[in-house]
Formats: sequence, structure tokens, C-alpha cells
Amino acid sequence: MENLIEIKNLHASIDGKEILKGIDLTVKPGEVHAIMGPNGSGKSTLSNVLVGHPAYTVTEGEIIYKGENLLALSPEERSHAGIFLSFQYPVEISGVSMTNFMRAAINAKREALGQPAMSAADFLKLMRDKRALVNLDSKLANRSVNEGFSGGEKKRNEIFQMAMLEPTLSILDETDSGLDIDALRIVAEGVNKLKRPETSTIVITHYQRLLDYIKPDIVHVLYNGKIVKTAGPELALELEERGYDWIKNPQ
Repeated sequence: MENLIEIKNLHASIDGKEILKGIDLTVKPGEVHAIMGPNGSGKSTLSNVLVGHPAYTVTEGEIIYKGENLLALSPEERSHAGIFLSFQYPVEISGVSMTNFMRAAINAKREALGQPAMSAADFLKLMRDKRALVNLDSKLANRSVNEGFSGGEKKRNEIFQMAMLEPTLSILDETDSGLDIDALRIVAEGVNKLKRPETSTIVITHYQRLLDYIKPDIVHVLYNGKIVKTAGPELALELEERGYDWIKNPQ
């Protein structure tokens, strides 16, 4: 099977400080990968580098996505190519309704792919269908982006955006942060419903509990800027029991 994304010897820094110190990671279509690790290990840096955040500098290595050099693409081009990041702390955008925001995003992607703009009727139908998928209240969809939303509503809104944009590679950066168990279950169910044989997900999390709902095929431990251990789903359970300290000296 051809790889969807292949990260080779990736080094990256911010403000002159090296955070990623040689990441190697390959994700095939249809796979769910979980990346776990303590605070400061580089998990969010990896997600930001993948989407092209300008504050981060790649100093070495390469990322091949769908056979192309991802690092040569702008953040907008990466989005149009099917990469989506669900933020740990979604921002509020005052004065911009969710409806207008999503319509602009979808039509920008369609334009980049050489497709005509989506009609108002088709867009509203798509929005209704996808809203139902993640149990997003219609009132929220008509408000400004994330404005006045609870933490759970913001995260649900992120998965709704993911459903609308239909990415090939979804990166969930600590989507479980601050969620109660009911909100966590609803968000995870939305992610699971969106899974396709041709799409992949990278789930970045501290805790096993999210992985009770979004079942990973492969679990990686990121520690001090490197992936130091890779195994099946049982690795997440072991981390839950033993914490991360044993990774320093797994013997």
C-alpha cells in the first residue's frame, strides 16, 4: 500500500530552539495513529509543522504527502490538498458566522481544485447533513465562529468543520483537552463516522481515555523531540498504568 504521508528525519525549531530532533513516521491510507507523550515532548510542534505554521522552522528532513514535498506548500495549499488540524484551543472569530466561514472555506478549496463554487442550496444541505453527524445545534451554526461556545461546543464545532471539508489527513491535537466524558464521546463518534478507507487520522493525546473511543492502529511515544517507542494499542494502556517515566529507561 502506498504511504499517505512519510516523515523522514524531521528536525524543527521555534525561536532558535530545536523541538523536533529527528522524527520518522509513516502513515498509510485508512490508518489511525496515536501520538502520546509528556508536556514539552514536541507533540503540538509536530502538528503545527505539518500544517505549515510560520512560527516553526524546519531545519532538516523531509515530509512526503501523496508523493509530493509537503514542505514546499503554503498552509493554504496544504489545506486544499486535504490536511486538517483540529486545534487544542480553537479561536473565536467575532462577526463571522459559522455559515459564512464554512462556505468561504469550502469554495476556496473547490476553486483550488478547479471546481465550481457550491450553490447555496447544495451548501445548506451539506451543512445540515454534517451538523447532524456531530450533533451540532443549529443555533451554534448561525453564531459567530466559536464565540460564546463552551469547551465541548468548540471541539464539536472543530469536528463539524472537519466533516464539511472532508480531509484526507486529519490531525487531532489534544481534542480531548478539557472535555467531560459525554462531550468526549460525541466528538469521538463524529471522528469515527468520518473514517474512510482512503483517509487517515493522527490523534495527539496525553491520555488513554480518548483512545477508548477512537481506536488507534498504531501508538507512538514522542519524548524529547523523538519517537522513542512504537507499538499497537496496548502501548497506550501500558502508558496509562506506568506513566512516561519508564520510557527514559524501559528496561
